[in-house]
Amino acid sequence: MKPVIALVGRPNVGKSTLFNRLVGERMAIVDDTPGTTRDRLLGQADWNGHAFHVIDTGGIDPTHGGRTPLSTGSAEFIKEIRQQALVAVQNADVILFITDGGAGVTDPDREVAEILRRNQKKVGDHFAPPIFLVVNKCESLERRDGAAQFYELGLGEPHAISAIHGTDTGDLLDELIKSFPAQEAQVEDDSVKIAIVGKPNAGKSSLLNKLVGEERVIVSPIAGTTRDAIDTKLTVGEMEITLIDTAGIRRRGKIEHGVEQYSVIRAFKAIERADVVLLVIDAQEGISTQDAHIAGFILDAWKSVVVLVNKWDAVEKDNYTMNTFTDTIRKELNFMAYVPLLFISAKNGQRVEQVMPLALQVQEERLARLATSQVNQILQKAQDEHAAPSHAGRALKMYYGTQVRSDPPTFLIYVNDPKLAHFSYRRFLENRIREEYGFVGTPIRIVLKGRKEREN
Repeated sequence: MKPVIALVGRPNVGKSTLFNRLVGERMAIVDDTPGTTRDRLLGQADWNGHAFHVIDTGGIDPTHGGRTPLSTGSAEFIKEIRQQALVAVQNADVILFITDGGAGVTDPDREVAEILRRNQKKVGDHFAPPIFLVVNKCESLERRDGAAQFYELGLGEPHAISAIHGTDTGDLLDELIKSFPAQEAQVEDDSVKIAIVGKPNAGKSSLLNKLVGEERVIVSPIAGTTRDAIDTKLTVGEMEITLIDTAGIRRRGKIEHGVEQYSVIRAFKAIERADVVLLVIDAQEGISTQDAHIAGFILDAWKSVVVLVNKWDAVEKDNYTMNTFTDTIRKELNFMAYVPLLFISAKNGQRVEQVMPLALQVQEERLARLATSQVNQILQKAQDEHAAPSHAGRALKMYYGTQVRSDPPTFLIYVNDPKLAHFSYRRFLENRIREEYGFVGTPIRIVLKGRKEREN
């Protein structure tokens, strides 16, 4: 599992700017107005071969929605700031406490620091994560020298940086990766891991209960009941299965302050752990932008997937309803044309008995491996059917290909120049591979490697 880094601190200290610097893209809205970041954003970063997740947390807004400003000593403000810090402590592996070198030490900074210091001892069944005190906006020598005043927060050495210019962020990352928790030895577990994900209240917990045949998870009509990823072991035939039920993933901007933001991170972690993901869609609401967003994350993680359209019993139907739903889902998930769809009702059990066999079929195809001779026959037929593209008088030439791994299926094709292969031609090759061997529900990686043309 990749470590999780949480950025915490009062509003307008540059958390979103540092987040964008770490993940290398503008995922968080950056604005000078305090409180611009209204939700938690998750990004993936890499530094010198060490991959990790980054969470950008919304700052506590003392104005509380534009009303009379709250005193930093008020009970409501302290409650909000305590919640933010405690949730970070409970769910992150490392905390970056961001402050503003231009503003100096403020009372809200002291509030956050006190909460973090208080939780440096063991929290629950695990130890509190290490804390890095980051003094941002130190563009000038004067501000860098002034960072020493932050020693008064009692959190060790201040790390003076400029997130907007990237000054000394590399040194900070060098220290950061040294603090990553040691990877524990994984217990041997050959079970097929299947994660159940989707928006809140889509029926994930009801589906899990129906699959295992007993009430293992609390089922509630209140969105957001499930807070953690919960593992359930079962056996299907002779196959050992681990079902991972997760908290619902809400659309950005609709995630409430508190624990739920980090339950989203747990859901993403569950996707990383899984072999196959069951994406549950609410048939009453239809497929949404957020469903497509979740599907995109599954694809980014190169996981196999089955789309389950739940609550099908509650939809008024005629002879064309299922086809209409299918066409709509295929259109919205056009980047996942290979994904099987199953219309179910977790409530009354309709087609639920087909879920596990389909998921196991997808897992079997994820592990399939084609012989090199098969791969090259497919490539030859593809070239005969559709000539490879050319650019500036140069045509793409494919010499030979081979499947170098499974889980997920990955094909290495040697060509004269990978730059000559347009995205559409890569998709064409993928489709031809799927025609020969379905790889149902499983993403395919195609890697093109340049090879100097042989003389003559």
